[in-house]
Amino acid sequence: MLKVGLTGGVASGKSTVGEMFAALGADLIKADEIAHRLMQPGQLVYQHVVHHFGPEILNSDKTINRARLAEVAFGNSSGQAAEKPPRIKELNQIVHPAVIQYHDDWMEEVGRRNPQAIAIVEAALLLEAGAEKSFDRLVVVTCRPEQRIERWAQRMKIDEESARREVTRRMAAQFSDEEKTKYANYTIDNSGTLEETKEQVQVIYKKLKTGSKLY
Repeated sequence: MLKVGLTGGVASGKSTVGEMFAALGADLIKADEIAHRLMQPGQLVYQHVVHHFGPEILNSDKTINRARLAEVAFGNSSGQAAEKPPRIKELNQIVHPAVIQYHDDWMEEVGRRNPQAIAIVEAALLLEAGAEKSFDRLVVVTCRPEQRIERWAQRMKIDEESARREVTRRMAAQFSDEEKTKYANYTIDNSGTLEETKEQVQVIYKKLKTGSKLY
């Protein structure tokens, strides 16, 4: 079984790439979805996050308001000076260890079911969390800076200036593409068409399939 980490900066298209790998037969899990599960009421991570950041991050039904939590974690994105400094490192210290344990357990389970499987974990902050040691191969997705802004604006249905501020504050908590690619076994340039990206994914998947038979 081959353990593969898939990462890339905000709005680079790593989720699209992950789905392409899954369509080819890879097992895929997304760190963002893991974090969402772990921050549901009743979970230990939920308790720690609420205790640390306060009840103001909660909705009326006691679920965590992710937009409100992001505002606290990343700082003000309104273009004005933030009243309080970003607290993303504090949030990551709570969430990352639990997410890493979860996806490590998941990969082990995939390997027990299928020793020849390719288990892919998609995670924006994989390298920043120091989780690279969990994987046999790392794939990094890149794109042009302006594409991030355009994609974020389309995804969130906001204007480009608001998207630029949000992308900028999120990228401040991430390694640059140049830093990420230093760790990569494979790099996918997602600046072109979907078909061009799919062709790169297909080539890499064939190489990963060969690698999975060595374990």
